[in-house]
Amino acid sequence: MNIEFVGRHYDIDDRTRQFTEEKLDKVMKFLEEPVEIRVTLSEEKNRHTADLHVHHKLGILQAAEEAHGMWDAVQSAVEKVEKQARRSRKKLTGKKRRAAKNGDLPAAWPMDVLERESVSGGNEPRIVKSSNLEIKPMSLEEAALQLDNSKNDFLVFRDATSDRVSVLYKRRDANYGLIVPEA
Repeated sequence: MNIEFVGRHYDIDDRTRQFTEEKLDKVMKFLEEPVEIRVTLSEEKNRHTADLHVHHKLGILQAAEEAHGMWDAVQSAVEKVEKQARRSRKKLTGKKRRAAKNGDLPAAWPMDVLERESVSGGNEPRIVKSSNLEIKPMSLEEAALQLDNSKNDFLVFRDATSDRVSVLYKRRDANYGLIVPEA
């Protein structure tokens, strides 16, 4: 961890440096090395501002806070950065866990569009178009929003609560139909 302190109209003393470093140590458990941190402390009249920029292996975290005391501003900015770090770590580990959990089922299914006349003729159906149908974990509300924005009249998704593959489709009466297979 490399911390760079910048003071604008503010002299950074050792106690403030030590306080900031102690607070940033809590954030480090959520970040992956290498980590570069720039702390900018500024003072204008009664306003103390702490601005944090944290560059780590997976991205950038930023927070700026204003308070009547410098330590309060630093504390608030570090809390914001810690919240961002927790969220990004949770998102990363969640993706890894979902990928491992769903490893037994394919993430995409092949989808073929068949010519109508070739299906009823009794001979081999003729494929007009082939593509892959991506199956993502999502809630029913997310699936409905995605179906509204889709060009298809159906959406195959993995229900995030029950972890079962379901089909949501548009009905002719402008409502939705939901097909959920038995367990």
